[in-house]
Amino acid sequence: MRAGGRLPWGIAGAALVLLGLGAVLLATSLDGDPEARVLNGNAPINPGARDALDISAHNSPTIARNPTNGANLAVANRIDSPSFSCALNVSYDGGGHWSQVPIPIPPGGEAKCYAPDVTYGADGKMYLSFVTLKGRANSPNAVWIVTSNDGGETLSNPVKALGPLSFQVRLTADPAEPGRIYLTWLEASDVGLYRFSGPGNPINVARSDNGGGTWERPVRVSSPRRGRVLAPSPATGPRGELYVLFLDLGQDTLDYEGAHEGKGGPPYQGPWQLVLARSRDRGQTWQESVVDDRLTPTERFIAFTPPYPSLAVDRGSGRLYAGFQDGRLGDADVSVWSLAQGSDTWEGPVRVNDTPRRDRTAQYLPKLGVAPDGRLDVVYFDRRADRANVMNEVSLQSSFDEGESFIPRTKLAERGFSSRIGYGSERGMTDLGSRLGLVATDSRALAAWGDTRAGTRASNKQDLGRAVVAFSDPPRLSGPLKWLLIIGGIAVLLAGVGVLVVGFLRRRTGAPLTPWRRTG
Repeated sequence: MRAGGRLPWGIAGAALVLLGLGAVLLATSLDGDPEARVLNGNAPINPGARDALDISAHNSPTIARNPTNGANLAVANRIDSPSFSCALNVSYDGGGHWSQVPIPIPPGGEAKCYAPDVTYGADGKMYLSFVTLKGRANSPNAVWIVTSNDGGETLSNPVKALGPLSFQVRLTADPAEPGRIYLTWLEASDVGLYRFSGPGNPINVARSDNGGGTWERPVRVSSPRRGRVLAPSPATGPRGELYVLFLDLGQDTLDYEGAHEGKGGPPYQGPWQLVLARSRDRGQTWQESVVDDRLTPTERFIAFTPPYPSLAVDRGSGRLYAGFQDGRLGDADVSVWSLAQGSDTWEGPVRVNDTPRRDRTAQYLPKLGVAPDGRLDVVYFDRRADRANVMNEVSLQSSFDEGESFIPRTKLAERGFSSRIGYGSERGMTDLGSRLGLVATDSRALAAWGDTRAGTRASNKQDLGRAVVAFSDPPRLSGPLKWLLIIGGIAVLLAGVGVLVVGFLRRRTGAPLTPWRRTG
């Protein structure tokens, strides 16, 4: 205040501008995206992770959550060495503690359980699929289903579902119809070492309406025009739709027919396609939609155990999300595409990883999950911290606007681990698995991955790491109050600008600069 109680125009105007700007900033800052943080660090899932004498290579986890008991989880994974096998672990406290459950092997068969998958039905019944291997070539001999009525604590005897040469078997359940489950797989006619003998092996689906007791006739999912298809990833929609996302390798004989002879080197130089097939009649008839026809491969792989694309469905809106790695910018980036309910046009790709473009580090093997409130989570392997592009981290990023943008990454693995430890490392084609695991709820996400921090190049030991991410909402204003504060703030800000303008004009014309006077 100046003498006489006068308040200068400049101070009054500036005060109003700051007051209005502060109101607008307060209203918008209280409506940001939730923050993500890891709870209680990392913990292994498999019991042998802390045993130096256990050198099993655990990878490719699938996480399933019981819809009738959210604290009941199951993780199934394959084991690549020292011998082919598989494992099942269950939790009854939301993933805090895990117990390994022995998987019953069919009588008379070879004890080589491999490539398991797990899901829960609408009534809480657990289903586990796996293949048994046969002969020196370890070819699939049969596909089996076991069930559990107590969340996975005890398992039934195996029931045979499919015959020989059924590769890349995946299992999914109808979320609304108890007892209805689907198997998808690649049906091969002939195989060799590290390869399929030729193109033409279809992706098929079969349905059971009695929990795997009997199966309907298999139906071909992939078009006969597609000669080299791989890695079927199924999902069900809110209205019983069945979706299968898969890779079409085009003319890639390097990987499909094993022209690389199982040895590392540059990836195939041509494009792949990412394709979605959809059935609205419980798997009887199929339509295809090309998600992207310009996928750029980023690495070689063995055709029997390819990297899987990931498919997730928002059961509220019906929106579909597809994810995979893409090298079109010169290194492996995680890309996500989305398709709105009723639309025929895919949106994307959206680059998920928040790394500098063309930084020569790999982000790859994404797994997608959609929470009931619509939040999209993406977990992936991440080598951003290593300029040599060897040491892996694990990152999770989330979208709150239907996949248009993603919040900064949350680092899940407490420390990096080598991507050169695992089956095939001696041939320059280390296998860290075909997928990661992810379950998303409104407040949390549980991720699992193959982790090599306890292994060496000699042992090839891999374990299943896991992390729980909690999402905390910032303080929020209700809709009417938020807009009232914004509109009021803008009005005060404009009033302040007006005062500053009037003061400026009065100064220019020589009029008194302090018109506010005390009365009396």
